[in-house]
Amino acid sequence: MPNEFARRYSIEVTRPNAAEVAAMAEILPQHTPVYFSAVPTITPDELVGAAAQLRKSGLEPVVHIAARRIAAADDLQKLLARLHGEADVRRLLVIGGEVDPPGPFADALAVIQKGRLREAGIEEIGIAGYPEGHPRIASDRLEAALDQKIAAARAAGLRVHIVSQFSFDPDAVVGWLRRVRRCGIALPVKVGMAGPTGLTALLRYAKRCGVNASLRGLASGAAGALIGNVGPDRILAALAAADSIGDASPHYFSFGGIVQTARYARDAATGRLPADLPQA
Repeated sequence: MPNEFARRYSIEVTRPNAAEVAAMAEILPQHTPVYFSAVPTITPDELVGAAAQLRKSGLEPVVHIAARRIAAADDLQKLLARLHGEADVRRLLVIGGEVDPPGPFADALAVIQKGRLREAGIEEIGIAGYPEGHPRIASDRLEAALDQKIAAARAAGLRVHIVSQFSFDPDAVVGWLRRVRRCGIALPVKVGMAGPTGLTALLRYAKRCGVNASLRGLASGAAGALIGNVGPDRILAALAAADSIGDASPHYFSFGGIVQTARYARDAATGRLPADLPQA
């Protein structure tokens, strides 16, 4: 049966080539949001070109902007002008970015407040959420920053949604969503989860991204003996059954490959997942 929670979804990719964009366009419904990761080595030409390919293929490009990696305020304006003019980009995911010392923007909030996003044709932004916390930021600071970014986005005339860090722990994700809702935040939340990926790669990404609780759970018990690809079936099922989580939908990280993740997202939405796929 179709999973209603999985029916609406987004995908996050890194440097898709032309063949991968074409394959996604064949697999995914028109206007599916495809988030384009802000890897440090990507050039503006490459970023704009990939966003344009996604737009021409009928998908919705959502470009990551890493605040602390922006070398000059004018660089941001030039990039936004090209993204909107050449790829009709209307949505961004604004993140901090792990760079010290930063450029003119100390964090995502500074970009939202001072980046003139609405003037550049941006209509909506995503901001980060952390179901398992952040390895370097205290939980009370995370909560305050979330409130500040929401307020700043609204003051700038931008729609806003939350995109969460990926997790392998259904209880942590459901508990975090319920805390967000109890705080009065009713924004749409795109719940991060790893698409089907080999266990070794999942462990590597979890450690790199500081998903410590999930890393311990994934590496222990039966999960430690899995061979082949692991999919987020267990998290999808838990979220589909959960109450009091508000407007939430899956956001798939394509660690195991862009095309494979697109197929998984499509099949999860229509209830056609392979019965033998191990569960994370």
